[in-house]
Parts: sequence; C-alpha cells; structure tokens
Amino acid sequence: MGWGLRIFAGTLALAVGAAGGIGVWGYQRYSAPGPLEQAETVVIPRGSGLEAIAITLGDSGVIGSPLVFVAAAKLSGTFRELKAGEYQFPAGISIEGVLEQMRQGRTIVHRITVPEGLTSAQVVALLEREAVLTGDIAKPPKEGSLLPETYHFAYGDSRAALIERMQTAMTQALAEAWKTRDQNLPFETPQQALTLASIVEKETGIAAERPRVAGVFVNRLEAGMKLQSDPTVIYALTDGSGELGRALTRNDWKFESPYNTYVATGLPPGPIANPGKASIQAVMKPERHEFLYFVADGTGGHVFAKSLTDHNRNVAKWREVQQSRQPEHGETSSE
Repeated sequence: MGWGLRIFAGTLALAVGAAGGIGVWGYQRYSAPGPLEQAETVVIPRGSGLEAIAITLGDSGVIGSPLVFVAAAKLSGTFRELKAGEYQFPAGISIEGVLEQMRQGRTIVHRITVPEGLTSAQVVALLEREAVLTGDIAKPPKEGSLLPETYHFAYGDSRAALIERMQTAMTQALAEAWKTRDQNLPFETPQQALTLASIVEKETGIAAERPRVAGVFVNRLEAGMKLQSDPTVIYALTDGSGELGRALTRNDWKFESPYNTYVATGLPPGPIANPGKASIQAVMKPERHEFLYFVADGTGGHVFAKSLTDHNRNVAKWREVQQSRQPEHGETSSE
C-alpha cells in the first residue's frame, strides 16, 4: 500500500475510533516528544498538500508516524493553516509542536548584510551567492539606488524582490536626509547629493572622517576645482564592476570618462557606488573648514591640507610610508 492510501486509511481509522476526538492514545502520540534527536532543517515546498507534508516530515525524521500527523492536523483543524517554507525543528519536537510551528509560519529567517560602498554589480553578485533566494536579475539596478543595510529574507524569496526592498530603503533614506541638509550646498538635487556621498563612501572607511572629507569636496566644488578623486577613476576604468586589482597610474588619471574627476569638472553623471546612511548624512551636513586636499596618513586615516604646498609635503610623507612598506604591501596613495 502506498503512503497516500495508508495515510488515508489510517486517518479514517483514527477518526472513527476517536469518535469526534483524538482519543487518549492519539493524544499521547500527538503531544509526546518526537523521534528527532537533533535539530533538523526541512523545506516544505509551496503547494504541498497535507499528505505530502506528512511524508516529508516522516522522511526527515521529524515525526514518527505520518498517519498520526495527518489525523491530528485534520482533527485539530490546523491542516488548513499549515504554511510552506524552510523550518528548523528542534530535537524531540512533538506533532503538536510541529503543527503549531507550521500554523504560525515560524520559518527560518535568513539575513544578508550589504556593505557600504559596493557597486550595484557587486550587490547583485552578493545576492547570487545566496542559494536560498530564487530568480535572476537581468541587469544591475541603477548605481546608488541600493541602501547598504542588513536585510532579512526567507527561503524562496526572490532576488528581484530583495533588490526592490533595497531601492525603497534608499529612496526613503535619501529623502529623509535631504530634508535635514544644510543651506547653500553646491548641489541642487538629492541625486547629486547621492553622487557626492558615493565618492565620500569610497574615499574613507572611517566614520569620523566622512563629514571632513565631504567638506573638502564641497570646498572644491564651490571653488570650481576638479574633485580629483581616485575612486572615480577606478569606477571609470572598471565600468562599475568593482575593484581594479592594481595600483592607479598617471595614465589612468588621464582616462577619458565623465566619471573621471581628474578629467571632468564637477560631479560625475551619477553615483560610483551605493553609499550608506552615514556618508549621505555627511554630505548633507559637511564639516565646515578650509581644507582642499587630503591624502592617506599611513594609519588608515587621512591628513588634510589647506594649500597645495602643504598637501605636497603630506604626499611626500605618504610616499615614504609606501616605500617602507613596498616589500610587503605595495600600497598606493589616494587623494
């Protein structure tokens, strides 16, 4: 006899024997600890019927008797409320516990953290590595449209839906930050602010520096100076695919692209990455100072200068640090 017929026959027998209730024996099987010796992850596909669910749980060792499970689900009325998804059942869980967990839909909650400063292509690659997500993303979403954050999702959720959540979150975050911006900033739209925020994001990973770095770029924009940001060159050279994988050269600085701020004056046509809330806020409320230049200081931060003479002196010091590290790291400078 196949599982389906056996389940049906068993259900009928239990239902008749119980005479409208689960009965003493049935209730003991219903509430007693199950056979599972350790926590088990089980996927219940969408569209699964009660019998299919019982077989899956039985094959996974979560329940000892699919017959009793089906009977209990029907007699308790929970069979209409069981939800599909990816479940983690604890060791010894009873049939009663399984039904309640599935009735409430307490599925496994996955999470993914999108780091600040990734390009949209890199975010898509991150999602593609999540095996429990479904569907393809035909092309990377618009650069700068995804808010770096930690997102929760369930088995079977689509990558496209998660991208939409990231875009909605960015739209909201940008709108809120725009309302709080300082007056008389050298950009006119939220999108321009987002573009500058993406440059700030790529220039420094130190939270305390972001308002100061933003202030440098604000000063340069107000003075009509080129931004001369290395990350914009890398974005132009890689077409937004990610890291360059080598040091920039002087010829790279001459690369013709509207994104290359060594060549083009003003802001690039759009963001060069997806900035986080802190960088967006730094651009909306930049530190007010007279600095026009900055370069790495050798400790992970930057040293700032008001004049080109001072900046060149700082660059020389940074190059000394580079040379001392060359055998090990071969690091490069960034303005």
